[in-house]
Amino acid sequence: MAINVDTVYKTVLLILNSEQRGYMTPDEFNRIGSQVQRQIFEAYFEDLNQQLRVPQSDMEYSDRVAITDEKIAEFKTENDQTVTEKTIGGTNPFTTPSELYRLGSITYEPNTSTYKEIQRVGRAEIYNIRKAPLTAPTTNYPIYLYEDNKALVYPETIVDPTHIKMQYVKKPTDIRWGYYVGSVGQYINDPTIYGSNLLNTGSGTLTSSVTSNPTGITTDQTYSNLTTTVLPAGGSGAVLSVVVLGGTVSSVSVTTAGSSYSVGDVLTVSQAQLPGSSGDLEITLANVDFNSGSTYGTTNLSLHNSERTEVILRILLYAGVVIRDPQIIQVAAQKVQQEEVNEKS
Repeated sequence: MAINVDTVYKTVLLILNSEQRGYMTPDEFNRIGSQVQRQIFEAYFEDLNQQLRVPQSDMEYSDRVAITDEKIAEFKTENDQTVTEKTIGGTNPFTTPSELYRLGSITYEPNTSTYKEIQRVGRAEIYNIRKAPLTAPTTNYPIYLYEDNKALVYPETIVDPTHIKMQYVKKPTDIRWGYYVGSVGQYINDPTIYGSNLLNTGSGTLTSSVTSNPTGITTDQTYSNLTTTVLPAGGSGAVLSVVVLGGTVSSVSVTTAGSSYSVGDVLTVSQAQLPGSSGDLEITLANVDFNSGSTYGTTNLSLHNSERTEVILRILLYAGVVIRDPQIIQVAAQKVQQEEVNEKS
């Protein structure tokens, strides 16, 4: 289970503010939080290696090897050719997925009934293996060489990336505390899970993108559940809410984001949905209407939920550097060190 980024940020601010130690902006928090997450994540592998060298308890919840492996399990995955960051490229050698951190195993699966684990070999071995008739790789006993984020599979007749499966540990995704600005200038968290091509939802999110605003709408009120069409075709599913003042639209909000929209698409709310309207309401989507071009959209920490205390302490450690407070650095560093000693002793 992921760690809620909003809870972590508000806890950090609470600790800083309670001691009047300063303030951490959302951008600073996102950058520092991502660094802290990567730091904790990369330590898992050394921790696992260390725990394997010492005797372990056989109690169900006290086996430190199992506990560390459970934390790494949050990042274990297999490639999926329908997802961009999980896609294997090339036709042999095969390019590893962009999210890969450490490669585990590779299998050859030309059909649903055939499953062959491909043996990994080094550069020094591969020439002799291929040269000898008895050890030459076949589709029943394939081998691969892994270099430069590419897997060169033998025999070279294996060329379809959909027949190759890679099992690996993926990188943690950078965190993002998404927000919008409230009526008095405060930052309000947007809990919508971030998607680069996702339309921003919330009050007034499309107001600035209205390019054709009809007049003569009969009643000044909020019109909800307004369906849309789009040109050029592609996106679908956006549902809007509009506020009408003086017979014309004064504010447009997205209540359902839909999917597959792009910058430049024109959303249309038909004249029939706005009684008395002189025409259709048209909105031309701009970069700022999407998560990627704004501060909207949230990405939680990928770490195991048990790491929340460690995350907060380490962010406070960096916060002391940002706001130039040696006392925060010292206290946070001591607590981080003590946590590490407790886990490894």
